[in-house]
Amino acid sequence: MTNREEEIIAGRNPVLEALRSGRQLNKIWIAEGMQKASASDIRALAKESGVIVQQVPKKKLDLLTDLTHQGIAASVAAYDYAELDDLFRRAEERGQDPFFLILDELEDPHNLGSILRTADASGVHGIIIPKRRSVGLTGVVAKASTGAIEHVPVVRVGNMARTVDDLKGRGVWIAGTDAKGSADYRNMDAGLPLAVIIGSEGRGMSRLLRDKCDFLYSLPMVGHVNSLNASVAAALLMYEVFRKRETEGGQ
Repeated sequence: MTNREEEIIAGRNPVLEALRSGRQLNKIWIAEGMQKASASDIRALAKESGVIVQQVPKKKLDLLTDLTHQGIAASVAAYDYAELDDLFRRAEERGQDPFFLILDELEDPHNLGSILRTADASGVHGIIIPKRRSVGLTGVVAKASTGAIEHVPVVRVGNMARTVDDLKGRGVWIAGTDAKGSADYRNMDAGLPLAVIIGSEGRGMSRLLRDKCDFLYSLPMVGHVNSLNASVAAALLMYEVFRKRETEGGQ
């Protein structure tokens, strides 16, 4: 595990999920005047974990973070990045074929947060992102994920193409989305060990990664726009894999 820094997370659910996951919290701040019942579960878990809870004026929370804090914020060690082996281990422990998501230079933290949320809900074993030209695991991402960041491992790699080659060498099939893809995503074979590539918000999937795909799927559209938001496209693909694996034998 690498790349530890200090982070501020804000909002009731992100702080609650951080506590539940056993994350190392340095301190929790709760706004003065906040109803006790609104933060009773946070106070109880903080007491069990030995985390300091401090009541402060709401103005202090406003200064600590630009995020919508709902009267609650916490200081935590930054998020650890997983290793590729952790993702395979996670799939093995669940008795499932690997299902990973590869995000090709996503830059919007809200998109990454939303993808993490859906990945947690649909059983994705982990997400792979590049070190450069990509948003990392920040407080904004944590907030947008509503706590899912605590439950979905994220691997950050220096060379995406080499990582894809590594996955293929370990028996994982690579699927990408492309408007010119000949196969409808609803016809994908979801029972394979699978990694799905989602392209960046503006440029889409890079040519190098597209050429490494075993399958290219299109998302049929009948409207006037010719592309979907990255997190929406990712959600459609994740749930298609989830649906088919559930239907075809509890994968």
